[in-house]
Amino acid sequence: MRYYPIFLNLARKKCLVVGAGQVGRRKIATLASCGAEEVLVLDVAPLSPSGAAILDQACVRFEQRPFAPDDLEGRFLVIASTSDEELNWRISRLCEERGIPCNIVDQPEKCSFIVPALFTQGDLTLAVSTGGSSPALARKIRRDLGDYFGAQYGAFLTLMGRLRPLVIGLGQGSDHNSELFRTIVDSPLLDAIKSRDASAALSILRSILPESLHGQLEAIIMGVMHDDAG
Repeated sequence: MRYYPIFLNLARKKCLVVGAGQVGRRKIATLASCGAEEVLVLDVAPLSPSGAAILDQACVRFEQRPFAPDDLEGRFLVIASTSDEELNWRISRLCEERGIPCNIVDQPEKCSFIVPALFTQGDLTLAVSTGGSSPALARKIRRDLGDYFGAQYGAFLTLMGRLRPLVIGLGQGSDHNSELFRTIVDSPLLDAIKSRDASAALSILRSILPESLHGQLEAIIMGVMHDDAG
């Protein structure tokens, strides 16, 4: 099975997680960190003292009760992490009937989507999937990615996130802007950020960006490097 890769915007979206065990709690934390408006969590068992930490997320709502079909109303995405095979199949079928993306943890045959192993560095997210054949290998590759994609990548993306609206605001057109952004990416800027050389980063950007932006660059670079150090 080859899956179609996709990144979902969960802003203003309501999700459902059935099962609040250790694996389920990891899924809940990821949904919350990605900006879901609400994550309804159902489990017939009470939360353990360690599990209660999920309630620190403002968007998480826990109810100790069984799953009911009405719980799917208005849900954008559903994850089930239970040990009850019959319940997992029931949730899977109900989601399929309603056209709701559904993941049954560690059971790809019941899923309309699977969750890849994720490596994140700031705004950089790399997803690794083996099509369900070897999640262990996917996790190993994810660990290996950390040896290459260091903190400088997150800082670089923070910098680009602050520069991008300034460049677009100059109204030079998408073709011009695309070429400019490619030039920045191909420049030694990433190395300058890695070595925390603000002077070199400033010099590189001044050589690429229009002079009208030069007055703002030093504050932006110092802010990014300060955030990265924190």
